[in-house]
Amino acid sequence: MTSIDLIDDLEAGELSVEFEGQEPWELLEWAIERFGEGLALSTAFQEGDVALIDMAYRIDPAVRVFSIDTGRLPQETHDLIEQLRERYPGMELELLSPGARQVQAMVNVHGPNLFYRQVEKRLLCCNIRKVQPLTRHLATLDAWITGLRRDQWATRTDIRKIEIDHDHGAIVKLNPLAEWTEEEVWDYVRDRGVPYHPLYDQGYTSIGCAPCTRPIAAGEASRAGRWWWESNAPKECGIHCAIETGGMEHELHAILGEGGHDDDA
Repeated sequence: MTSIDLIDDLEAGELSVEFEGQEPWELLEWAIERFGEGLALSTAFQEGDVALIDMAYRIDPAVRVFSIDTGRLPQETHDLIEQLRERYPGMELELLSPGARQVQAMVNVHGPNLFYRQVEKRLLCCNIRKVQPLTRHLATLDAWITGLRRDQWATRTDIRKIEIDHDHGAIVKLNPLAEWTEEEVWDYVRDRGVPYHPLYDQGYTSIGCAPCTRPIAAGEASRAGRWWWESNAPKECGIHCAIETGGMEHELHAILGEGGHDDDA
């Protein structure tokens, strides 16, 4: 984390009200100017993420972008990464990896497809492969940008454009697309010819790890294709909201070691 003077909850609330009704690129322009190298854009290569990459690159071609390569991503995601590198030369696109020893310990105990058997095991896998790498990276930043929108799922209806992320060291969390609808995002992507994930053309509406994502049926919610075998469980992995389940927390602590940190960081 840099030495920049960070904002507090009060200022974040005031700024969020100020930017409500403004276009996403207006918030991006402000954030890039305010946080500089302490700012990075998080992408899982959803439709909103690639729209934000295009917007941010038009403002600053050297904008920092990062994603988490969980080790279980579909090949189509890697193909899209190559397309984006070619489309936006000079953009820093960093791929983060989970700790190899922690992944091995988890797989040795539960097998490679533990997530199908129990919600707690799925959350454990998400934490090891996604949340831990993200947490380490966010500790080096002052602010991060996400593609969260209020229309995506019930847990996201109250997100603000500017928040203080108390789950990650009280850094600033920016959600420029909070007000936009899915239709507005796709209009932007298609109007500007932004490369997008090819699985969208196969009926996918939310894309993550290959074993945990499927196309949706007509009438299903957009995130219904995530962890579809679970019932009465959150359609979240823990990146954007803290998820605590006693057994999972205990096992995670054991896998990560007594200090609770990934020593492969």
